[in-house]
Amino acid sequence: MVVSEKSKEMNRRLDEAVHYLEHTISGRPDVAVVLGSGLGGLSEYMEDAGCIDYMEIPAWPKASAMVEGHAGKMHHGKIGAHRVAVLAGRFHLYEGHPIEDVVFPMRVMGQLGVRLLVVTNAAGGINPDLSPGDLMLIRDHVGLQGVSPLEGDLPEGTPGRFVDMTQAYDRELGECMREVASVQGLKLAEGVYASMRGPQYETPAEVRMLRAFGIDAVGMSTVPEVIAAQHMGMRVVGVSCITNAAAGVSPSPLSHEEVISVGAKSGAFLARLIYRFLDVLPEI
Repeated sequence: MVVSEKSKEMNRRLDEAVHYLEHTISGRPDVAVVLGSGLGGLSEYMEDAGCIDYMEIPAWPKASAMVEGHAGKMHHGKIGAHRVAVLAGRFHLYEGHPIEDVVFPMRVMGQLGVRLLVVTNAAGGINPDLSPGDLMLIRDHVGLQGVSPLEGDLPEGTPGRFVDMTQAYDRELGECMREVASVQGLKLAEGVYASMRGPQYETPAEVRMLRAFGIDAVGMSTVPEVIAAQHMGMRVVGVSCITNAAAGVSPSPLSHEEVISVGAKSGAFLARLIYRFLDVLPEI
């Protein structure tokens, strides 16, 4: 089998990043957490904690500046029985990153031995029952970004590209998350998330279309990461923080400042939820 030059380059970059992290962080992580816009605070709950700037990791995707609300740092440490890597900042298609860079952190996490991905995002609420500040467990998703991390060249040695997405979000772990939220007295809605390419927000007509399709919340991320995680055999749990009502649902204009502001207020609740979830979660 002939391996393309692009696949070889992907493997070279992955090897560099994995080698660096193996010798820098305290223990191989079995859990990775991706934090969405404005969401943070989870590192405060971690024991034996450390932090690495993305710019320090060899072969890691580079950007002149992370999107506001994305710190561009990897926190690492321990929560309960788990070694955890927290990615405070992600890469988006709308920044001009190719799809292989958008999911590069997930592939690195997979090679480090991560078995569970907890993915979070800031999202606009389409379901009228959702209000800014609410948390929504992602039951399923609809990808509308027009690209897949499984198309084209893949890193050498990866599984076949035809991945079953019937249970993209682990139902058993999702139920565990719901139980943890209930014990904390924390409202946790449940719904379907859709990813658009952005960076512009959706039009009211697009939101009406999404609502007709049964979509509860919409954002500009997450789906490529979940596909890549499934490709590498990870289990996935996802939570959206509803930071605003989608266009046409509320008469107010949309702004990134509102997303960051509401995310910062709700981030503490989300961090506590993820901490309690991982603290009670047995070995995966």
